Amino acid sequence: MQERRERLISAAYSLYADLGFPDTTIEKLCAVARISNRAFYECFTGREELMQVVYNRCVRDNLAVVSKAVEQAPNTLLGRIEAGVAAYIQFVTEEPRRARILHLEVRRAGDCLTSSRQAAVAGFTQIIETNLIEAPDTDGADPHLLVLGMIGALQELLIEWVLADDPPSVDQVVKTAVHIYRRSLGN
Repeated sequence: MQERRERLISAAYSLYADLGFPDTTIEKLCAVARISNRAFYECFTGREELMQVVYNRCVRDNLAVVSKAVEQAPNTLLGRIEAGVAAYIQFVTEEPRRARILHLEVRRAGDCLTSSRQAAVAGFTQIIETNLIEAPDTDGADPHLLVLGMIGALQELLIEWVLADDPPSVDQVVKTAVHIYRRSLGN
């Protein structure tokens, strides 16, 4: 059962990114995974649950990479910002399917992934609030809301990278995101 489940996760990772969540049917998933529809339902309740598993795995791996990068960064605010932002963007963009799942298909999947998206944002918010907030001069803005805004800005930069006919370079996305974070945190 575990082996079939992993084949389905692998198939979903490719199909959700290549065809998009709305156009990926259970039949297509089963054909790529080389299992029957009945076997699919022994592993997952539906393609939404499968998308949730794929998304959560990508988020878990990304959180680990970002946490490690921030921990190993120079012990300055700018050093931690640069390390965390670069690690996030490089992890997401080194595999374009991952970028598409994390920043586009999760939205196309709709309400079934709302709680997973909120948990992911909470995880990244905690990293930022724990490691990057050093009594910023926010002109009265709520620091937590500021962090949420910075996360949203980064998500939009990556959506642009995924969808643009002529996407910006990864280096340019990193530089832009670092600039946003630096300015938002008063550095």
